[in-house]
Amino acid sequence: MCRTVDLHQAVLARNDENALALRGYLGDRGTVAVNLLSSPGSGKTALLEQLLARAVTADVPAAAVTADLATENDATRLARSGAPVRQILTDGLCHLEAGMLRRRLEGWMPEGTRLLFVENVGNLVCPASYDLGETLRIALASVTEGEDKPVKYPTAFGLAQLVVITKTDIADAVGFDREAFLRGVEQVNPGVPVLETSARTGEGVDALLAHVLRAADGEEAHVPVLAREHERYLDSHDHGDGTGPHVHDGDHGHGDGRGPSSGGRGRHDDVPGAAPVPAETGGNAP
Repeated sequence: MCRTVDLHQAVLARNDENALALRGYLGDRGTVAVNLLSSPGSGKTALLEQLLARAVTADVPAAAVTADLATENDATRLARSGAPVRQILTDGLCHLEAGMLRRRLEGWMPEGTRLLFVENVGNLVCPASYDLGETLRIALASVTEGEDKPVKYPTAFGLAQLVVITKTDIADAVGFDREAFLRGVEQVNPGVPVLETSARTGEGVDALLAHVLRAADGEEAHVPVLAREHERYLDSHDHGDGTGPHVHDGDHGHGDGRGPSSGGRGRHDDVPGAAPVPAETGGNAP
């Protein structure tokens, strides 16, 4: 058991190093990455297609990377927006890692890309623990998934800098309890902004794009309490001599709105499913 935990921490530490390098790589190119996390079937791809189309219409240089265990269906769908899109197949891995993303971007990401949307694997467990060098992390949930989604997945929603409700056009039909959902969000992530959207009607899509663009312009993003708690934990356990559980050359958090602090992880980074898989897994997928 101890060996498994050690391996898991080593994988996360290596990912944090890769994420830091990726954040620098993107920053040098003036690119802002947006990490999208949700369960399968949340409507994430449909919403992203609308976002990309609006960005293209507004002459905002945007691109997208979408990750799945298999098939390139989402990439084909997103390409209809007119924006550059690339698929990552993870070969069974339940999340993206920073090294995998960096390898897929090099030699592909168009020059001058301002917004890079990263559609993570449909999963609210594993992806929550992995920093992808993002500037903005968004957790999405549809009205069909139940009002208790945020409290069931406190890491994913607790580390989000923006929460997006999708499929609001059918909220009444499915009996969605909006107030209960918002109470759950506030419980795990006090003060986080919440946007309501519908890819079918277009509700909230422009507001979401505007929020992302403000982040790209340097507006400070919401800093989750969970991220601050983990940063304090690291500071109290890292002795500066390599004996602490996590050493990042003094860079535990960004403090400037460039994504969740402390490698994107909170106190629940030992959640089930975040298996100790080498960072190279899926790296050679087409």
